[in-house]
Amino acid sequence: MTWSATETGVLVGAAGRAPSVHHSRPWLIEPRDGEVRLVELPDAGPPRHDPAGRDRMISCGAALANLELAVRALGFEPALTLFPEPARPELVARLRIAGRKDASAEEVERYSAIFRRRSYRAPFSLHPVPPTVLRVLVLASTSPGVEIRAVRGVPEFTALADLLSLAAKTLREDHAYQRELVAWTARFPERFEDAATVPWTGLVTARTTLPDRITLIERLRTETMLVLVTASDTRTDHVLAGMALQRGWLAAITSGLAGSVLTQPLRLPEVRAGLVDRLRLGGYPQLILRFGYPVTATPATPVAALAARPREG
Repeated sequence: MTWSATETGVLVGAAGRAPSVHHSRPWLIEPRDGEVRLVELPDAGPPRHDPAGRDRMISCGAALANLELAVRALGFEPALTLFPEPARPELVARLRIAGRKDASAEEVERYSAIFRRRSYRAPFSLHPVPPTVLRVLVLASTSPGVEIRAVRGVPEFTALADLLSLAAKTLREDHAYQRELVAWTARFPERFEDAATVPWTGLVTARTTLPDRITLIERLRTETMLVLVTASDTRTDHVLAGMALQRGWLAAITSGLAGSVLTQPLRLPEVRAGLVDRLRLGGYPQLILRFGYPVTATPATPVAALAARPREG
């Protein structure tokens, strides 16, 4: 088969709405006969923020999750292969068209959520996320090699608050990092209107005000926070974490939630190691997701959440 111009637009458009490190969109979409490829752009994004390229691979994984949904929305069944050509490490994935298959109602709903996804930086409302909805998010995010771990209890939120504060202070005082951040955000000012935010919701700039420890702990306890953990720490693991991130985020949107993702604190080895130790994680933390109901929304009865079930195969 050959992709039409309309189909190509659907694929590129869906991938382009994925979350990415500093809005850099570090990928290239290559539609070809019978398949579509996702290629890493290694020079995209500020290098000091992401020296190992982990956030870049997570971003590519999020774009890949969108790409899969777009293929399904077009009525095709994709067969995914990660890093299919060892001689071309920049070729992140190949989605081969295995046949035709109508998209399910759930897939169509989550595809439409791609275009409603926004990073929500404000405090959430006081309505708690019901356990039924939380289970939907965990099921949507779960995939081989990725564990979804909710932060629970005062000791864990205290540990998280301490580590986020450490990251914020370290990054705020890193002058080289701050110079790079100022230069990067100046290129795209419309994308960084909320750059000076508290440390668990956005970028840490020289203008970021850090709350006291008690305030931060209490604030975190009102949020639903998930840590995505992988058994290893390879580029494949980073892509899988990005796919899990986006699948969970889209499921959250269809459940009436808003959210945002934190990767910046985890670029510091001491923060990453602290999460493993103090939350007793069984692998490598790749990112933190925060979810809740936006302050303008009243949560509806989660009928869709109650109906959702894991799929076979």
